[in-house]
Order: sequence, then C-alpha cells, then structure tokens
Amino acid sequence: MKEAALEAYFKEAASWDIDRAAQTVKQSRLAWVVAGSGWVCAVAAAIALALLMPLKRVEPYVIRVDNATGIVDIVPMYAGHAEIGETVARYLLTHYVTVCEGFSFATAERDYEECGAYHTARRNQEWYAQWNPANPNSPLNLYRDGSTVRAQVTAITFFTRANGVSALAQVRYIKGKRAAGGIETITHWIATIEYAYVAPAHDPKSRQWNPLGFRVTDFRTEAESLADTSTLPDPTPRGTP
Repeated sequence: MKEAALEAYFKEAASWDIDRAAQTVKQSRLAWVVAGSGWVCAVAAAIALALLMPLKRVEPYVIRVDNATGIVDIVPMYAGHAEIGETVARYLLTHYVTVCEGFSFATAERDYEECGAYHTARRNQEWYAQWNPANPNSPLNLYRDGSTVRAQVTAITFFTRANGVSALAQVRYIKGKRAAGGIETITHWIATIEYAYVAPAHDPKSRQWNPLGFRVTDFRTEAESLADTSTLPDPTPRGTP
C-alpha cells in the first residue's frame, strides 16, 4: 500500500518537473521573440531616420518690403538646378542692360552694386576697372557735368551653341545721353552677352537683387552705324506705378 502511494507521489513529482521545464522553455522562446521584435523595430527606425535626413534642411529666404505701399512678400529663390525659360532670360537681360548701361549720379552707387550682383568674379574685376575714378573713361568722369544716360532695349536674339546649350544672346539697345538742361542725343548699340545660372549668393543684399542666380560671364558691346539717329521718347521712369 505504501509502495503504491510512494510510486504515485514520484510520478506526480516527475510530471511537475516536466511541466516546469516545459514552461521555462516556453518563456525562453517568448523572450527571444520579444527581443527579436525589438531589434527589428530599432533597425526599421534607423532606416526611416536615414531616409528622412535629406528632407530636413534649412533654406534662407529674403523678405522684401515695398517702401511705397508697405506690402511684404518673399523673394523667390532659384537653386540653380532647373531650366530657366527664354522669357525669364529675356527679362533678366533687359533689366541688366537697362540698369548697367544707363547712368545717373542720383542712383550711381546703387546701380553699381546691383550690377555687381549679376557678375562673375572676372566680370566684376572688369566692372571695377571700368568705374574706377582713375580711369578717364569712367562714367564718374564722363558724366560729372550732370549728364544722364538711359538705356532702352529694342531687341534680343538668342543663340544656341553646338552642344545645345542656349546661354548666348545679342541685345540691341539705344543709349540716350542728356546733358543738364540739354537735348537728348541717341546712339545705337549692340551687346553680346554670355550668361549662366548658378546657385544664388548667400549675401541677403545680393539675393534681393538677383534671387535666381543669373550671372553675366562675358559682356561685349559696340556702337552700331545707323543712319537713323532720331530721338526716341523717354520710357516711363523706373519706380513710377
């Protein structure tokens, strides 16, 4: 009787040990599954952060305030990677020639700096030499009597290079010189301009004038021999609404 009870006790004890061992194995497997899931989540998070890093960047921008109306807007910027259409190039060339080939003592300093924002380093050296007071042909010396010069673009022709790049233009324009209280005299000019688009300048003042990264790399101008030198009417002055 005692032997049967003892045998039943040992069997029950053995089954209890087996259950404990099975439970330990089960818990161990569950722990490995949880740990593996944690590693998978960590790797997935690291990959997601790596993919999102290029999207996190700081872009400077220029806020412009109109002195007359007080209207505030943001000057658009061009990063230098997309193709600029001919319409925009035509506007930029017209603006460049109008500002840089004209002259007025009232705006000479500002116009000099604005034109510099459109130049490459080599072109800016030429620009400085042209305006240097030591140069007898400097506008500061030629028009010190109070004369003013206006430039008015009449035609722009674009040329395509053999490699298919369109970055060369001929600009025809007139220059009207008027002495103080005198009559305006007209001369005709043609400029060959080579240009490019680069990343905009980091200087806020330069970006305000040239937010698209337009650069004049070479500028050659010469007078045209035309029989008709009649006076052309003055355009609407800049700044007039």
